[in-house]
Amino acid sequence: MSGHSKWATTKHKKAVIDAKRGKLFAKLIKNIEVAARVGGGDPGGNPTLYDAIQKAKKNSVPNDNIDRAVKRGSGVGADAVNYDTIMYEAYGPAGVAILIECLTDNRNRAVSDVRVAVTRNGGTIADGGSVQRLFERKGLVTVAKSQEVPGEGRKTETREVTEDELLEATLEADVEDVADNGDEFELTCDPNDLVEVRKAVQAAGIDYNAADVAFVATFDQDIDTVEAAQKLERLIDALEESDDVQNVYTNANLTDEVRTQLESE
Repeated sequence: MSGHSKWATTKHKKAVIDAKRGKLFAKLIKNIEVAARVGGGDPGGNPTLYDAIQKAKKNSVPNDNIDRAVKRGSGVGADAVNYDTIMYEAYGPAGVAILIECLTDNRNRAVSDVRVAVTRNGGTIADGGSVQRLFERKGLVTVAKSQEVPGEGRKTETREVTEDELLEATLEADVEDVADNGDEFELTCDPNDLVEVRKAVQAAGIDYNAADVAFVATFDQDIDTVEAAQKLERLIDALEESDDVQNVYTNANLTDEVRTQLESE
């Protein structure tokens, strides 16, 4: 889990937000469409859709875009969509295990994009099941440590959320772990308990950034050189350039020294 989290944190800090905003919006919209297709277009009765919409709003996706995505996913109108979920597996620099989750309406395009991105950036496509067995599906709820809350009048105040506060809030919610990831906490649980954990956080008056079911590595592969970290970063960037690639999971764990060097560049 630490490898997933530390890599994600470093990538977030290094990302050029404006350049990636369009890609991020497209992925968030696709999440909404799929959630609406599977569970219906009412977020009140579809927790997965509710969380997909909240995540999109947190990332400033316009409400009109969200509403249209719900309608498309629900099969309303001529623009109704249907995606297939496909998992690809690969190994990257330093033997890092990589899971590539695609949501696509064109399987041939998806597999071509993934193969090109992996092989051109020093990775190798793995046999089916050889990488996925190194990961577990987990529910992840992320909570920002610093949160804006209403103050007097129209002013807002900053509230600091503590680990003890989160532990107390989720005492009855089967949380497996609470990890400190710098500027946010990450709560891990069984995927079936995700909604329960998210609701417990909300009931305590704490806002959350995202509630997702993700693949979390069962062990970490240390990255102890800047060169290997940069190669892996290029590979992941190439994968994320594909419109069909929805999520990339790795078991990479950047050592403190390498992470410090990358963040200083």
